[in-house]
Amino acid sequence: MTDGDYDYLIKLLALGDSGVGKTTFLYRYTDNKFNPKFITTVGIDFREKRVVYNTQGPNGSSGKAFKVHLQLWDTAGQERFRSLTTAFFRDAMGFLLMFDLTSQQSFLNVRNWMSQLQANAYCENPDIVLIGNKADLPDQREVNERQARELADKYGIPYFET
Repeated sequence: MTDGDYDYLIKLLALGDSGVGKTTFLYRYTDNKFNPKFITTVGIDFREKRVVYNTQGPNGSSGKAFKVHLQLWDTAGQERFRSLTTAFFRDAMGFLLMFDLTSQQSFLNVRNWMSQLQANAYCENPDIVLIGNKADLPDQREVNERQARELADKYGIPYFET
C-alpha cells in the first residue's frame, strides 16, 4: 500500500504509567523488533502500520478485503505530560490501556487512567482494550490474571496479556 492507499484510517492511543511498556509494545507490533532498554517517551510519538482486514461472506466464503492504516499514538506516562496527553484523547478512535504485570502500582493506576479517558474521550463509550505487559517476566509478576480480568469485566472491556 502506498500513502493514501487505504480504505480506513484508525487512530489508537496507548495510555498507562511511565515504564509499563507502551513504546516497546508499539515497536514490537509495527516493526517486529524488541528493544529491552527503557526508552522514555517525551510528550507524544506515533508509529504506523498498514494491515488488510478480510471480511467473511454469507457462507463463510471470502468477503471484501479492506486496507487499514493504523496510527498508534504513544503517550508519555509521566504526570508532567498529562495535559498534553489528554489533548489527544478527542482524536483517538480507540484506546490501549496498559499496565505492567510486574507493578501492582501501575495496575492500581489503571483506574485513574480510565477516569481521565472517560472525561476526555471523543464519546461516552469509546473502544478500549486493557493490556497487561511484561508477561515474559513471571518471576517478577505482581498482578495476577484474575485481578486484571475482574477489572476488565467491571469496565466491560477485553483483556490481553503480552
